[in-house]
Amino acid sequence: MKTTGIVAILLIVGVLLFTLVDGEMLDGEVGSEDLVTMKSSPDAEHTTVETSRNNSSAVLIDAPHIQQLPELPRGCEVTSLSMMLQHAGVDVDKMTLAKEVKKVPYQENGLYGNPNEGFVGNMYTYDEPGLSVYHEPLEELANQYMPNQVKNLTGSNLDEIKESLSNESPVLVILASTYDEVPEETWETWETKNGTIQVSRKIHSVLVTGFNKHSVFINDPLHPTKNRPIDIENFKTAWEEFGNQAIALASVDQ
Repeated sequence: MKTTGIVAILLIVGVLLFTLVDGEMLDGEVGSEDLVTMKSSPDAEHTTVETSRNNSSAVLIDAPHIQQLPELPRGCEVTSLSMMLQHAGVDVDKMTLAKEVKKVPYQENGLYGNPNEGFVGNMYTYDEPGLSVYHEPLEELANQYMPNQVKNLTGSNLDEIKESLSNESPVLVILASTYDEVPEETWETWETKNGTIQVSRKIHSVLVTGFNKHSVFINDPLHPTKNRPIDIENFKTAWEEFGNQAIALASVDQ
């Protein structure tokens, strides 16, 4: 009887452990029912959750988290770029990148500046007008520090972002600051020297550091903590609002 009782207890404990391991992790955590192992790179602080499939189902990269304030009220793009470059081992700060990124006047001869050509206006103060900068000037600046290592993922889809993250390379994106659709009334029509463009001030840039089944994780230069979880569908909507703009670097293993 004593042996039978011990066997029964062991069976119950085994069932409980199986239930805990097999259950889904909560939204906002890195993990899934497919979790197999964890690995860390000696070259950069990060953690990748791998699965038995070819593609990871959950990844979280421990990239630097840098605040844009108080120095750069409109400097989310160069701040996110500094996080990406520092993760790759480049010794450069946000203020240096803010100085080096191409710039165009907010307005000149009756025409607005174009964020495809450089940062529009003033990123240092709200006392003067300013807007943002798009992926091409950021790619050009990143190439000065990592020649032939910059991948422009603009126009891609979420699967390509996930692939980059699975290769240990965080992704800089430009998206709606609402983390949803941009309110229609916030879109403006600007006449620039290169034609008409649509812009909105509901624009932001962050570094994507991971994903799981339900969330995308970001280092937001306006948020106090790193690896902030964003609902994956909300992220996709916000990213698509500004044309799926994204840049990344070759993986740390290359």
